[in-house]
Amino acid sequence: MLKAVADGRAELSLGCEPDLYVDGIPCCDQVTARTLGRLGLIAASRPGRVGERVPALVTGEGRRALAASDVRIAG
Repeated sequence: MLKAVADGRAELSLGCEPDLYVDGIPCCDQVTARTLGRLGLIAASRPGRVGERVPALVTGEGRRALAASDVRIAG
């Protein structure tokens, strides 16, 4: 999921528990998607209205996680 966000293929729906979409399709593991957000590895690219879908981006912390080949994130 983190790689898809880094590749510019993901969007987040804005809200208190945002949903992740990859290639326009809702991600099947929203628990992990939300964990990526809570850990600060991904974020919305801009503010917007609740429910609006905006491009997702990888944060600096997320880029460091991608660079570490042995990183495992569990929800």
